[in-house]
Amino acid sequence: MHFELAFVLIFAIATAVAIAARYFKFPYTVALVVAGVLLGAFKAFEPPHLTKDLLFAIILPGLLFEAAFHVEFRKFWKNKLAIHALAIPGLVASAALTAYILTQVVEGLDFVHGFGMLSALVFASVIVSTDPIAVVALFKSLGAPKRLLLLVEGESLLNDGAAVVLFTLIVAVAMGGEFTVGGAMSNFVKVFGMGVLVGSAVGYGVAQVIKRVDDAMVEITLTVIAAYGSFVIAEHFHYSGVIATVVAGMLCGNWATHQGMSPATRIAVASFWEYLAFALNSVVFLLIGLEVNLGSLMASWKPILVAYVVVLVARAVVVYGVSALLRFTSERMPWAWSAVLTWSGLRGAISMVLVLGLPPDFAHRELLVNMTFGVVVLSIVFQGLTMAPLLRKLRITGLKDEFQEQYELARGRLGAIHAALAALEAMRRSREIPADVVTQLEKDYQEKETVAEKELADLKQQSMRFHEEEHQEAVRRVLMVEKASLLKAYQSATIGKEAFAELSAELDERIAAADAAENHVPSEENAAVAPGAASA
Repeated sequence: MHFELAFVLIFAIATAVAIAARYFKFPYTVALVVAGVLLGAFKAFEPPHLTKDLLFAIILPGLLFEAAFHVEFRKFWKNKLAIHALAIPGLVASAALTAYILTQVVEGLDFVHGFGMLSALVFASVIVSTDPIAVVALFKSLGAPKRLLLLVEGESLLNDGAAVVLFTLIVAVAMGGEFTVGGAMSNFVKVFGMGVLVGSAVGYGVAQVIKRVDDAMVEITLTVIAAYGSFVIAEHFHYSGVIATVVAGMLCGNWATHQGMSPATRIAVASFWEYLAFALNSVVFLLIGLEVNLGSLMASWKPILVAYVVVLVARAVVVYGVSALLRFTSERMPWAWSAVLTWSGLRGAISMVLVLGLPPDFAHRELLVNMTFGVVVLSIVFQGLTMAPLLRKLRITGLKDEFQEQYELARGRLGAIHAALAALEAMRRSREIPADVVTQLEKDYQEKETVAEKELADLKQQSMRFHEEEHQEAVRRVLMVEKASLLKAYQSATIGKEAFAELSAELDERIAAADAAENHVPSEENAAVAPGAASA
């Protein structure tokens, strides 16, 4: 079958699966994997294979950039300790723990001969990166806390790059290369750090160009250049293309869009990347299913099951360990979130592509491939299907009541009306539009504003939570204004260093308390923190 026809069939199947999944309220990504497995079992057609070239050249940069583009940097940085701890040292610890436990279990059960620590480390480095795509949409639809969603996405954005670097180092050692702890750490920091620099340079350059043009099609193209260009440049110099694309995406999403894009262009760019992410996700999850050989997996069901349990145990230990350490900082989280972070650690295409990249004569290659494929499929299907019941069981979605959707619609509508009225006022001052036209439009929008405000007031009477959310949002904004004013007073020498330090500590405590309330942290989590922790 021709390559082009195969891709047309893939998109047709993905569209049919999307329609069926929406109708039956079934997780879309899980449905794609199941459909792919069934099509592969019946050998319906010869699909393109999920190769490293396909994943790294086309699929991965687009998915990473789209996810990073929509991450709000302020919130990301506010959770930097948790995200970085899970994504870098947590990833290394998870790989080491997975390899150690797996070696002990395999030796104890004695159903795989010669499977030593080095083979276990290779498997651990392959399987350690997480792919949250299957659960992110579910989190949003169920109204999970935004901070929890950010932690899942943020960890995955960083640990993909870290996992690729770790895999490269371990495979090099497994194939006879020299290993020193200092050398490995130095190489890891160089590859990771230079990826940050490349992404920063490309993102900054693209943002500067975007600020100087006003053409939606050109600006969309520039974001595509940022996504794929940063990846290609970093990979060319043997740095982390994953990290480069993530950094470029965050720069474009948090700086270029606000500094250089008009509202119409922002909508066009967001729509383009939303569709591209849908298309790429459809392809990659369907190809994951099509790549699976059910007969081969069934023949290796014992090591696959053992590996799956070991991977889950290792992730639970790391997640709960990081959560325990975060208890002493302003980024602490409820224990229930640790359970969700453990269970949301699904594995995906990167793991499959990495293991397929092992040389044909690599020791235990077929077993490593089967174990990886089996764990990926089990995590996507089993954890993907049980995520919603887990969230409900832990009452993490209990905050979303029957009026939530109407409230969000009413508030979004009112915000859009206020923005339109502000624009009309600017037109009146600049006299771009005749005054009589502006007056009539203002009258129309003021009527809409009255209706929207009444609808919002009625909804707030139905649930006091909406009023509390608005109050928390207002409190946080006012506190940030206070902090900016305090810094300005210190810089202008209006207040001294001691007064600034004391007032900053007080203000940081209030901001930490406001953040805890905003993130729906339970009451025992709202205890005041020490000034040093709050300002961390």
